[in-house]
Amino acid sequence: MNKQFLPFMMRAALAAFFACAGVAHAQKAQPSGNDADAARELIIAVTTEVMNIVKNDPSITKDMGRLTRLVDQKILPHTDMQRATRVAMGRHWKNATPPQRQQLMTQFKDLLFYTYAGALSKISTAQLKNQPPMNYLPLRAQNSGHEVVVETVLMNEGNPVNIDYRLEKTSEGWKVYDVNFGGMWWTQNYQEQFDNKIAEAGIDGLLEFLSKRNQQLKAGQRA
Repeated sequence: MNKQFLPFMMRAALAAFFACAGVAHAQKAQPSGNDADAARELIIAVTTEVMNIVKNDPSITKDMGRLTRLVDQKILPHTDMQRATRVAMGRHWKNATPPQRQQLMTQFKDLLFYTYAGALSKISTAQLKNQPPMNYLPLRAQNSGHEVVVETVLMNEGNPVNIDYRLEKTSEGWKVYDVNFGGMWWTQNYQEQFDNKIAEAGIDGLLEFLSKRNQQLKAGQRA
């Protein structure tokens, strides 16, 4: 698998997921009283809302200012950045100072921010119209119900593609902290890359790299 930051396949997975979300609401389960079901319902609700906005005004995908505001307001609030960053950092998290941890969370948030925005910008009208619905598999709870994996399957050119979401129950409700596409969890992919950067230049070197990378992504989206 290509080990570049913001790998194309993961951007494509996000785009495909959001593209099918517009029809996923038809499969939404009725509230059951099971708290874990709220995690599944959150995934459906957020993606449906985002795609309804895009479907009603397709021009938003070509306006990075509006698109980034959409991501910031509708998607990132449901992401647990501290947990995601901690998992992506792996064993290096305990060696990071409090200021470094805060900077890492900020840079990782920006990295995911540009991933979401980039994925949405690549959704076409044809995708919105022709993408088959996503199939949501039964939930499996972990850690006494404080974590769940929302497993989904969508058809891509006739082939099933698994996209799974790890959520943790926080004081602010369920939040996503990891995504699996094709057998690779995002945090696992980033962890390998972060390991290499830290081995080369330490945590400060990783922070410098992420800062420069995010500046490049920001400049590219404005171009």
